[in-house]
Amino acid sequence: MDTAARGPALGRFWAGAVGGELRTTADDPVGDVVVPGVEHGGIALCPVPEARTVKHRVHLDVYTASLASLEALGATVLLPAEQSGLPWTVMADPEGGELCAFLRAPAELPAYLLHGVVVDCADPERVATWWAERFGCAVDDNDGRGYFTVHDVPGMPIATFDFVPVPEPKTVKNRIHWDVFGAAADFEAAGATRLRRRDDEISWDVLADPEGNEFCVFTPRG
Repeated sequence: MDTAARGPALGRFWAGAVGGELRTTADDPVGDVVVPGVEHGGIALCPVPEARTVKHRVHLDVYTASLASLEALGATVLLPAEQSGLPWTVMADPEGGELCAFLRAPAELPAYLLHGVVVDCADPERVATWWAERFGCAVDDNDGRGYFTVHDVPGMPIATFDFVPVPEPKTVKNRIHWDVFGAAADFEAAGATRLRRRDDEISWDVLADPEGNEFCVFTPRG
């Protein structure tokens, strides 16, 4: 997750929002969100020079017992569920990035509150199918409601990847991206574009899927 800040504010918010903790160092005051006990869970905060200028094309969905708890962390309500008629409330994090909050009874909350990743698409079926093939999973068409879901991905700590239609094209780098294990060449052969090869500064490859959504590929552990 990109951040224009040079301090821990965004990380503190997301640590509280997903049920994790923010770990910083003297050399890294921005820090990273880790979730003890959840393999591959957490959020890496990436300092960037540019501030947010457009709606997040990739956003996160979280579970919460109350909107007030997220507001206390620094979130702002943009569109209440009561107004939209949808089962979630659209909020903004301390840097203005959109997120969706799903209310659950305290007893129903999982330890890891990050429910899923949502990706705006020009062709959601195409992008969802591409990612489902990479993960070896099926695509759920949600009974023809126009958006597509990839879920039950082995080893993935979140429940769902949703791909939803929007009219506007992607114009800037996404401020939220995801990391995967694998071989960059395999993703390229399937239609991804390599944006940056691993080098002396980074130990991963940066690629983009067929609609330009950035992701990072790491060598599998072990």
